[in-house]
Amino acid sequence: MADNNWLGLTGKVCVVTGAVGGMGTKICEEFAKQGANVVLVDLLADKVTAYANELATKYGVKTLALTCDTTNEAQVDDAVKQVVTVFGSVDVLVNTAAILRSSPLEDLRLDEWQTALNINITGYFLMSQRFGKQMIAQKKGTMVHISTVASYFPETYSGPYSTTKAAVNMLSKQIAAEWGRFGVRSNCLLPCLVKTPMSESFYADPEVENGRTRLVANRRIGNLDDIANSVLFLASDRSDYTNGAELTVDGGIGVMLQDMIPKPGGRREYATAHHPAK
Repeated sequence: MADNNWLGLTGKVCVVTGAVGGMGTKICEEFAKQGANVVLVDLLADKVTAYANELATKYGVKTLALTCDTTNEAQVDDAVKQVVTVFGSVDVLVNTAAILRSSPLEDLRLDEWQTALNINITGYFLMSQRFGKQMIAQKKGTMVHISTVASYFPETYSGPYSTTKAAVNMLSKQIAAEWGRFGVRSNCLLPCLVKTPMSESFYADPEVENGRTRLVANRRIGNLDDIANSVLFLASDRSDYTNGAELTVDGGIGVMLQDMIPKPGGRREYATAHHPAK
């Protein structure tokens, strides 16, 4: 008989930043489907409140909508206070809020660089630090930070994006190293070639989508379900001995480098033509 609570998330208090921004939206829904209490954090007050109410009604869970700038210390502290007041504790923090600014490095303005660093890494730090203190006091908690494969392989002409995401990876490892003794886990998720509101414009051209699909071992572009499912695993006790890790969710693009190197007639065709059995 199937265990509908295999992940053990029912009743857990799960905080998600960027809650109405694509990945965050889907992650919040999947937590709610699992019976978790969901805290939705976003700057868009009307949207986050409406979505919190929608999830509560649809899945019968408790939700809390918080309008919060994750780069603002006072607002983050207030968010922690509200969560603890309403729920008494916090079990999971998922950091998704981030921005991308397309620009060659030689043209990137300092204010654009600083804005991206502030949102993409300082915001992750503040949320992790302040909710982390609560987790340390509880002797238990789990964090999942959305990074990207581009934290290892530069996303050219995207300004500070790769740099900030590489910093997220190291922040997560440092949290794991320092707070693991207190029962706090911290892991990163590294997506690549996934359709999200931030990347959907890339796929408007069918040739671009077809070209990208050919680069993926699975021969398909990822979707938000792929991301949310992986986040839920890392957030759950099923991954309890996973700490300071980076889970790559890229359909296998990372193993395709050699396949991208041309051979006469095509790689499979070349191998077939030169097989000893021929």
